[in-house]
Amino acid sequence: MFIASFPAGPWQTNCYLLATQPGAECVVVDPGMDAVDGVAELVREHRLKPVAVMLTHGHLDHMFSVLPVCRSSDAACWVHPEDRALLSDPLRAMSAETRAMMAQLAGGMPRFGEPDDVRELVDGAQVDVAGLRFGALHAPGHTPGSTMFRTAYDEGEVDSLVFSGDVLFAGSVGRTDLPGGSPLDMLNSLRSKVRPLPDDVVVLPGHGPQTTMARERATNPYLSDDYLATRPAR
Repeated sequence: MFIASFPAGPWQTNCYLLATQPGAECVVVDPGMDAVDGVAELVREHRLKPVAVMLTHGHLDHMFSVLPVCRSSDAACWVHPEDRALLSDPLRAMSAETRAMMAQLAGGMPRFGEPDDVRELVDGAQVDVAGLRFGALHAPGHTPGSTMFRTAYDEGEVDSLVFSGDVLFAGSVGRTDLPGGSPLDMLNSLRSKVRPLPDDVVVLPGHGPQTTMARERATNPYLSDDYLATRPAR
């Protein structure tokens, strides 16, 4: 498997490109703010053809560039139905401070809208694209439609890769205080979708460095028995 990534925009959101090999069709995960040039550079350098964009959730810093990336390559966009509305109106899920900051952008805010080909995915869906298979793990809490993508990885001692978006970070988890966020939903997602993942899963988060489930299970306070047991589930 070929995989490349770069941090994009002021939030340094990790944008990932995956393919079976250089020179093949590829999948773009989370093209955020200022990601267009970074995606184009990797596409040229490795002779890739984007055929799908997969969004872990609809927040602005993860989907800002989805429309130009999809249109430039005639790629489909995959998103959970609970976050689909954010493709056209991402500011509805942002804080007042972020909305004010975006309003001050030089030239004003761009016009958002859905790509021509939007495909909804739900929990447990299998997406076969670019010679790769992704399993969707719906894990709400950060947003109602937050979804992790898991794909097999047959190199070394790695079981699979999980693109966790803003559900799980190295040493932390995503915030739940933005519009649409839910602490109880996040807790249930951590219990039912995150902690059961095998130790040999490599986690590729939406921000910050990659990690492993073995490391997170041992060191992440939000995956500890005490944290998960002492807060009520919904």
